[in-house]
Amino acid sequence: MTSMPVAHRPQTVRALAPADLDAVVAIDASAEGRSRRDYIERRLRAARREPDLHAQFGAGDDSGVIGFMLARVLAGEFGQRQRSLRLEALGVRADRRDSGIGRAMFQALTTWGARHGCSAIRTSARWHDTALLGWFRSLDFRLAPEVIVQNRVDGGAYRPDRDDVEAPDAGSAHEIDYGRPETNDHERLARDSADVRSMTADDLDAIVRIDRTITGRDRRDYIASRLAEALDDTSVRVSLTARCDGTVVGTLMARADLGDFGRPEAVAVLDTLAVDPDYARRGVGRALMSQLFANLGALRVERVETIVPLRDTAMLGFLGSVGFAQGDRLSFVRRLGEAA
Repeated sequence: MTSMPVAHRPQTVRALAPADLDAVVAIDASAEGRSRRDYIERRLRAARREPDLHAQFGAGDDSGVIGFMLARVLAGEFGQRQRSLRLEALGVRADRRDSGIGRAMFQALTTWGARHGCSAIRTSARWHDTALLGWFRSLDFRLAPEVIVQNRVDGGAYRPDRDDVEAPDAGSAHEIDYGRPETNDHERLARDSADVRSMTADDLDAIVRIDRTITGRDRRDYIASRLAEALDDTSVRVSLTARCDGTVVGTLMARADLGDFGRPEAVAVLDTLAVDPDYARRGVGRALMSQLFANLGALRVERVETIVPLRDTAMLGFLGSVGFAQGDRLSFVRRLGEAA
């Protein structure tokens, strides 16, 4: 008897709704081998709060949800100057894979991105995830001119390269005698060189001022939305400010997630690190980083990662000096306007 080909039911692609949560969690758990319900629930909740900053699609037929795709708008994270989309997670039900559902959702994503002023779609994957890399290649993703660097938290344990105050610049009038005896190594902690605190809504004007000084642009709306996300969702609140002379002179925005595309552990993603140029080389960035790792250790986050453009040699140098190094994840970009 000749076997008949299986006729797939007609499918549609639409925006995800709150009622889709259980189906999306089940599809994702089947692919990942574990449930990431909290992560997915946060992403869907963020989209309801800021619909213009999140693109979330589901594919379905008369049997229910058969696939999903989650992305969010980048409007300044990771040193990017152009508005883009970051594809964070996707999944297709096991019995409907290899039927073009992922490509259909990706087409909906590119249409949404173009309509919302995004110039590209960005994403990442481990270099040995051959199936995902092949799918990206079929959609014309290319290696991005940037590097993903990471650092272990190790419970926030003291590390001299990150937590000690840097030696002063050559020619400084005040020198520290590193040869004199100390009662303990923590007397010169980097985070003691600035007043580092959790970010609050009252910090908005100062953050906008620092960002405008560095970028030459007023991005109040974007910064306000990122600040609202940091404050409204306590599970990701690890953003900080640093004060010197009673003024906010440095900011760090990060979020803690059981993240996208196969991260097996709780990860913090560092989106933004900025220091007022008038306070450069005074240990402000190191103070923020030192406090971040102390806080993440208490939250049992295991790793911090961020994306740095290859052209930003100053940031790459700073992150390297506090223990960041390239991991096994590669960054990809797909320009909008190119044929899929």
